[in-house]
Amino acid sequence: MNMRLNYRTANPHVLQALGNLQKASSDTSIDIVLQELIKIRVSQINGCAFCLDMHAKDLMKHGDYLNHIVLLNAWREATIYTERQRAALALAEAVTLISEQGVPDDVYAEARKHFDEKEFMELILAINTINGWNRVAISTGLFPGCFSQPENAKA
Repeated sequence: MNMRLNYRTANPHVLQALGNLQKASSDTSIDIVLQELIKIRVSQINGCAFCLDMHAKDLMKHGDYLNHIVLLNAWREATIYTERQRAALALAEAVTLISEQGVPDDVYAEARKHFDEKEFMELILAINTINGWNRVAISTGLFPGCFSQPENAKA
């Protein structure tokens, strides 16, 4: 399997812009576990295997979160997520699928119960950032392990 193109070398300006967005998204008050849960959930919705693989591994570096990863697609029924995590995941889903119904008032209200204005905007930034990365990865044909293959590492 080959990726379509190496986004890292195809246009360094675009890579730098995405990197700046990622840096801003990571440099927030939102805890790293929640950031990774958002990245994984959004990547599930978008069907981005490359990002799912990366962020599941990243989350596991912060502790034993295997159950959180396995149950994330059914987070509404799983009792292991905090109310704060649930509010963020609902917001992540609504923003990712924004063309379906926007961000419903109840989703916004629940998120605001757990996140102040600054944190809410940090969540929006994190959600939009991973949506952007998913679209880059899917469009360019990235897949788990693609940069380990010699023919792709040179591209």
